Amino acid sequence: MEYPENIYTVTRLTEEIKELLEGEFPSLWLEGEISNFRVPPSGHFYFTLKDVSCQIRAVFFKSGLWGLSFRPENGLQVLCFGRLSLYAGRGEYQIIVERMELKGWGALQLAFEQLKERLLQEGLFEPGRKKPLPLLPRRVAVVTSPTGAVIQDFLRILYRRFQNIRVSIYPVLVQGETASLEIEEAIRCINRSSLGVEVIVLARGGGSLEDLWAFNEERVARAIAASSIPVISAIGHEVDFTIADFVADLRASTPSAAAELLIQPQQEWEIRIQDLQNRLVRQVLREIGLVHDQLFHFRKRMGDPRRRFIDWTLRLDDYGTRLRLGLQRNLGKKRDTLGWIQDKLLMRNPRGLILAGGNSLEIQKLKLKGLVLRKLEQLEMDLKGQDKTLQALSPWGILDRGYALVRILPELTLVKNVEDAHPGRQVRISIARGELDCLVQQTRKNFEVA
Repeated sequence: MEYPENIYTVTRLTEEIKELLEGEFPSLWLEGEISNFRVPPSGHFYFTLKDVSCQIRAVFFKSGLWGLSFRPENGLQVLCFGRLSLYAGRGEYQIIVERMELKGWGALQLAFEQLKERLLQEGLFEPGRKKPLPLLPRRVAVVTSPTGAVIQDFLRILYRRFQNIRVSIYPVLVQGETASLEIEEAIRCINRSSLGVEVIVLARGGGSLEDLWAFNEERVARAIAASSIPVISAIGHEVDFTIADFVADLRASTPSAAAELLIQPQQEWEIRIQDLQNRLVRQVLREIGLVHDQLFHFRKRMGDPRRRFIDWTLRLDDYGTRLRLGLQRNLGKKRDTLGWIQDKLLMRNPRGLILAGGNSLEIQKLKLKGLVLRKLEQLEMDLKGQDKTLQALSPWGILDRGYALVRILPELTLVKNVEDAHPGRQVRISIARGELDCLVQQTRKNFEVA
């Protein structure tokens, strides 16, 4: 039997079929239902696309999954964009998927629910991680479209409620393919800036699920969660909910409601401040009344301080006089004692003194006289020292050196600090020989009086 010259090997046939297949179908959209979905440790997606009568193997490599907005699973109807290829190891053809989308409006809703569930499991919706809004923000950043009625309504209501707030507008697209990228970048830019923004407001008017989809993107949700500045989500109408609403620190039903939630009206602040001021004045007056009553009872119990001062002065002078008289009496007694000792000495040994001769008697007298004089001098020095101590302790002695006592009229409270006698107060100045009633004109380190 003769064989033809052109005999294909399996490898050659497979390679030529692969070239024909990949050359004929470089890229295409393919619709089908997912089945046999699996994810090996490599992270790639392997599944089968099928319709009523046929099926084809498919692979979605991990490097292209970043743009996928939902989690594929069996039974989903999808649209896949990719290219046909042939896997030589098994001789099977397959589609290498580069992009995948859910089919129809229900696909968007499913993607919304899947992302919501995933972020919920991660804890991004937990109330404990939400940041409180400042009581009175000074600067607010609004991320929204610069055109349209949304920003105008927001500013009108905000400034009607409180005029002293600075608003920075970060213009972005709020609809379309690049809208989520611009919103994410705006949030990150505000957090990096040094403008002192205290609240971020995401604002957009109402629309369909497709119109609001930029605020359902995962990148926007994670930018809100990562923001160190509190974020208010004010998207759509009251019935509209987005992923951003769940992640934000506070959800407002509309942009106008966000302006109302942001701050209390200025009139309410003024009423509140006035009420606090009145309460503070009442409290101070109450405290002053209590101190006045305590002072009154103290003065009633202690008496007039001037009388007590005079009594202490007279008592001190009396003590000084009595001390001087006592010292003088003590000195006289000691002098008498010394005279008596001298007489006893002369009487006890008169013969010895005579036998020693006149000169010996005179020497003894001189010695005794010197001893007595030294003792007297010592007593006199002690007396003078005690007298000086009494003079130093006497308040009148202090006033004699040029000092003065300053007291506030009519309470006669002693002035120790400049703050105790502010301008306009009457004071009484006690000096060594008299008193002066004066009016304080000016205070400084040393205040002058008139």
